[in-house]
Amino acid sequence: MNEAQLENLLGACALAVADAQTQALQQASGVSSAGCTVLNALAQYPGLTIRELAAIAGLSHSVMVRTLDALVGAGLVSRQPGQDRREVQASLTSAGEVQRERLIAARTAVLTRALDAVPQTQRDALQQALAAILAALTTGAQQADHLCRFCDESACGSSCPVAAEVEHLAAKKA
Repeated sequence: MNEAQLENLLGACALAVADAQTQALQQASGVSSAGCTVLNALAQYPGLTIRELAAIAGLSHSVMVRTLDALVGAGLVSRQPGQDRREVQASLTSAGEVQRERLIAARTAVLTRALDAVPQTQRDALQQALAAILAALTTGAQQADHLCRFCDESACGSSCPVAAEVEHLAAKKA
């Protein structure tokens, strides 16, 4: 086995999947990548604050404010006062929920197309390898939220390798 080539293949594959996924999400929704992140995050965790959404998206507070403004203007997200009057919480509107379903369908189509290239007999090994790589690259809860920003969290449930690694890291600190 050529380790250098394996590293190149992993890097190129990661970029190809990320690029295809981002393009499909943006085409399906007509919003930015950050907007797609917000729609997906709010579908799974209604009532997130701008600060929490910015952390998940890996963006500054000001960029997230502009992203949220655009989504509110498009009728996809609503804002409510937070528990702390200085904070604003966001939730999906009915139109936002429909748009989020389109995002998940577009993402699934891209990933299904990629996985169709892998024979059934190799998929268990691929799943184990991907889980190991994700666990190795997970550094904490905030980074995990960013890493899984486009995930359909119901697909992994309690067997998410990223969530398991976050728990493992927290236990080591305790």
